Amino acid sequence: MTLLSPLPAPRTGGAPGRAFLGVEKSVLGRAWRDRLDIEGQGRAQAIAQLHGHSDLLSRVLAARGVDADSCTAFLDPTIRALMPDPSVLVDMDEMVERLVRAVEKREKVAVFGDYDVDGACSTALLAGYLEHCGSPYLIHIPDRLFEGYGPNVDAIRALAADGARLLVTVDCGTTSFEPIEEAARLGMETLIIDHHQAPERLPPALAIVNPNRLDDLSHLGHLCAAGVVYMVLVALHRALRQRGFWTDARPAPDLLAELDLVALATVADVVPLIGLNRAFVTKGLAVMRARGRPGLRQLFDVARADGPPRPYHLGFLIGPRINAGGRIGDAALGAKLLMIQDDEKAAEIAVELDRLNRERQAIEVGTLAEAEAEAYASLGLAEVGACVVTAGDGWHAGIVGLVAARLKEKFRRPAFAIAFIGETGTGSGRSIPGVDLGRVVRAAVEAGLLVKGGGHAMAAGLTIEKSKLGAFRAYLEERLTEVVARARHSDSLLIDAAVTAAGARVDLLASLERAGPFGSGNPEPVFVLPAHRIVRAMPVGNGHVRVRAVAGDGTGLDAIAFRAGDTALGAALQKAVGGAAHLAGTLSVDRWGGNERVQMRIIDMAFPEIGRV
Repeated sequence: MTLLSPLPAPRTGGAPGRAFLGVEKSVLGRAWRDRLDIEGQGRAQAIAQLHGHSDLLSRVLAARGVDADSCTAFLDPTIRALMPDPSVLVDMDEMVERLVRAVEKREKVAVFGDYDVDGACSTALLAGYLEHCGSPYLIHIPDRLFEGYGPNVDAIRALAADGARLLVTVDCGTTSFEPIEEAARLGMETLIIDHHQAPERLPPALAIVNPNRLDDLSHLGHLCAAGVVYMVLVALHRALRQRGFWTDARPAPDLLAELDLVALATVADVVPLIGLNRAFVTKGLAVMRARGRPGLRQLFDVARADGPPRPYHLGFLIGPRINAGGRIGDAALGAKLLMIQDDEKAAEIAVELDRLNRERQAIEVGTLAEAEAEAYASLGLAEVGACVVTAGDGWHAGIVGLVAARLKEKFRRPAFAIAFIGETGTGSGRSIPGVDLGRVVRAAVEAGLLVKGGGHAMAAGLTIEKSKLGAFRAYLEERLTEVVARARHSDSLLIDAAVTAAGARVDLLASLERAGPFGSGNPEPVFVLPAHRIVRAMPVGNGHVRVRAVAGDGTGLDAIAFRAGDTALGAALQKAVGGAAHLAGTLSVDRWGGNERVQMRIIDMAFPEIGRV
């Protein structure tokens, strides 16, 4: 007897794209679509028949493009199978040659990182390897408020004064012309390891390893900076071994043990979990389970992470705490924590990052309230506009990215939050699928509307003069109106399957985890509880709504809609008490008090059609 109760997705003569459970417009205005099209259904059947996987796991795999031939490899992603020769990256050989010379001659190397998780992990990876080689090094993480993103002339001068002869930038540097020119003037050569989108003209560095260079054909543009740094270290490791650098007296480090940092950066930087990135995260999580890195061990404990490390922990518990140092505290704390070997000192830094994270959360709440008020005022009651652009005097520049992300979620369109100090503001933008924000920001720089700016398709940063704010808003409306309209029109919620409360079991989730790690590019499965009775929906915490849903057989399931209290979803949930509703969301195991139970994170809701059960 099976306890799993998956309901078949509605079929309409095999035509793909029809509404799941008939939902053409949910309470959030989205159509629900079956993630599997006709071709995908065939793949799912083949996977189930040839490999013996459950129908539900087969559906999840097929919906992510996996077929019967690639199924085994997908479920066991390995570094050996998925990592190409690092030399496929442009400038890799030149970079490794220069690093080998620095190691052999014991030149002092300056590692210049970014202040986010990816930057901290990238810095810790490279500096840690240099330390193992016995090479002298310096670390500089810029202060977000006073230095801003990327290399700056003053910092370069300070590093040169401290004796650095080689500058290596990680997670930054691709657009840093003036600082790198200054480094050359001071007698320093520069190596750039980055993953951000690159312009046609590049800074005058000795070597630039960036899979998103326009002339790079490696097809590794989905890597985060730490992933690129890891590729560099693999190539450097190989070169040093060939030159006889490693001996019995100086044994080579275990690069596989460093995958915990690559996994953390990959998840926290929200790069696609495809190809090599899946192997990085899968193997990196296995390294974390051994709890061998003191800094991560202490931070997991401070964050009260439950169970073995999972992508959720990295993205929502560990990442935000490391980021907190760069947002409102000492930007170098994250890199220090990840490199430190002393448990007592690691515990001190972990506690401080936890404190800074709580302080960051409090600052964010107040700023978000101001930003939302401004957004409502600019969009009007009809919420008309392609992009939300909010700005405030005295806002903390360290949390504008978080505010922009919340605005994007709330208004379902690209959003910017800009913190002004005097006449100059620094801001961050977050986008929706189908709208390349980084491209638009770079174009605005070229148009003279921004002092500087750049980023990815889904996130961008900028510096702007207050006098240009109105023109920048107008520019975004002109450039984005049509593309945002198309993106919002095609915005639908893709559903993997329907399950009942009785079918949502811990063993179900354990089997589905084999298709993970889930995240950007490999979406977490979305399920629907069809026509379940809502017996309770009450506000809890900071604007959340906690729900109890009961199936027709009397089996109940707890659920929560995060930050839904003042949204259409929250209102509809509370209105639905006593009646039936389709609840869409993701399932997770709640481990509390030593017990395990499944709960749903509600992301949308719809009412059953009249007369339907």
